[in-house]
Amino acid sequence: MGHLRMACRPSARARHGAGYISLCAVTMFSMALTWAGGARAADPQAYVTTIRPTGNADLDAALRASSDLLSLQKTQAVSPFALTGRIHNDYSRLISALESYGYYAGAITISVSDGGGGHDGRDPDLPEWMQSIPAGHKAQITITATPGVLFTIGTVSLVPDRGDAPVHLNTDETAAFSMKPGMPAQAESVLSAGVTLQTALTEEGYALAHVGTPQAWLRPDSHTLDIAYTVHRGPVVNLGAFDFAGLQRTHPAYIVKRLTIAPGELYQPSRIERARQDIASTGLFSDVQVNHGDTLAPDGTMPLDFSFREGKRHSVGAEGGYSTDLGGRAGVTWSHNNLFGNAERLKLTALITGLGGTAEQGLGYDFYADLMKPDFGSRQQNMSARIEGIRQLLYSYRQTALLARIGIVRHVNRRWNVSFGGQIEQEQIQQMSNNNSYFIVSLPLSANYDGTGVDNPITPATHGVRIGANITPSASLTDGTSFFTIMQATVSTYFDLTHLGLSRPGRSVLAWRGTVGNVEGASTFAIPPDQRLYAGGSATVRGYRYQGVGPQFPNTRYAIGGTSMDAGSFEYRQRILQKFGAVGFIDAGQVTGDHVPFHGTVRVGAGAGARYYTPIGPVRLDVAVPLNRPPRGDKWELYVGLGETF
Repeated sequence: MGHLRMACRPSARARHGAGYISLCAVTMFSMALTWAGGARAADPQAYVTTIRPTGNADLDAALRASSDLLSLQKTQAVSPFALTGRIHNDYSRLISALESYGYYAGAITISVSDGGGGHDGRDPDLPEWMQSIPAGHKAQITITATPGVLFTIGTVSLVPDRGDAPVHLNTDETAAFSMKPGMPAQAESVLSAGVTLQTALTEEGYALAHVGTPQAWLRPDSHTLDIAYTVHRGPVVNLGAFDFAGLQRTHPAYIVKRLTIAPGELYQPSRIERARQDIASTGLFSDVQVNHGDTLAPDGTMPLDFSFREGKRHSVGAEGGYSTDLGGRAGVTWSHNNLFGNAERLKLTALITGLGGTAEQGLGYDFYADLMKPDFGSRQQNMSARIEGIRQLLYSYRQTALLARIGIVRHVNRRWNVSFGGQIEQEQIQQMSNNNSYFIVSLPLSANYDGTGVDNPITPATHGVRIGANITPSASLTDGTSFFTIMQATVSTYFDLTHLGLSRPGRSVLAWRGTVGNVEGASTFAIPPDQRLYAGGSATVRGYRYQGVGPQFPNTRYAIGGTSMDAGSFEYRQRILQKFGAVGFIDAGQVTGDHVPFHGTVRVGAGAGARYYTPIGPVRLDVAVPLNRPPRGDKWELYVGLGETF
């Protein structure tokens, strides 16, 4: 007796003479047979299977996937009787593989030998002969496939379903239906042509369209295969009412507003699927499904049933990082998702900063609460608000501040977004024994372009360009009013060396970054210290401590800051094996109190780093040294973080 398991989609049928022959597209098969014959149990017979190449790599792969002899030869050895059963079974399986590729006049030869003469696999005395093979010797099984003539498609017919009008395809449907006379008569092509035609019909609104399993007739004299598809078109259908199941905290009105489809619109499966994926991308749900029945509503529309499984409402995370200049930072975050039932997210973060950094004079903190409201006014806009308390004891200045800001980010298209908002900040700053209080109002505006095709900013880019520009008009309202405007722009670009034929895609990448900034409207000392421009550190010039590039107070390591800044970086990124990588880089930059960039003393740093690639992004470790170190500058810097530097 035997057990048969086949992973193969329903086949087309080919009629030859009085019966059908299979047109099933071959995938993977497995069969376990026991041979019920013989008067005694025989010793197991080990064997080795060889399938001779046909010259067609795809056909050879199908033959290997279809052969039980090959797939089961490494399992426990079976008796000669059971092995003979495998051989007999392989004839039909391998013939099906040939036919699935259009070889309907092919032949399969299987021979078995012990190193000497061979026996045909159909020899009725084969089991008894194999019992004579000495113990420890493996039977040599050789499979030879003779494809013969490749059959091609003859006539192709579209038959209307019972009661339907004759089938006539329009231009788009004809382009989608790929089955044409003269094509190789391969089962996969025959089956997929029906699927693509059905897809084209449903995309035109024929929600009940169905293309049946094709029938096929062999014409041995002409080596052709005639194909007939039964087609049911049905009526053009619009979308009906939407039903939402599984919503517990989420308001149905938010889903309706977010959906990119609406009742009354033309039924199109691709738009329905895009709408499902868009809802899933909000992060509110662990699963989103959409289904419809096989019948229309009384008004002739197609209702849709959405089912949701909401994700976790609360989450806790940890945050940390380290560099020798800013020291360590560590803290926790707590998030409340779907706060009011419209996908809002509240995130509370508490961080301790300045753990042993060379640019720090002591421990600081950073506490903030973020509220994010997606689809604010429009599904292309998000609103965010933050309240934050900061204390940082830098060598440049000591700052204690409370700030609040609100902003809107608008996604213009897939590559562009703009943001605008407002911020107020009350702060106390000590610099060189001078204590000053500031109340600052600012209106930041920014625009960003991302042509890298990378959705996650932590994922390393391998090509394309990123551009970011911002302008922030500000006013300091304490001890007299001073107005100033901060402007900054950054451009980064990436080049994959695979375009020069030097590496595989994504393995060797060159990356450049350039930054320029300027402050207009006030001189350096008329601007609060935290609003001035600085350079040094992982964001600008590595090898120099944070704020370590630019003018300094005489005979100190205290940075003054400036009103113009420029910096550039170049990196060579090399992937090693699957999860590791290495980076070499050189950075340069300058800061000056002039209002024109590209003035001042240029500082250059160079270094190398290692990467370990994780599912959430690369873990980064960089070491950099200054090439023209200023007085009291650090001799080297170490940076540890998540994601590439740019």
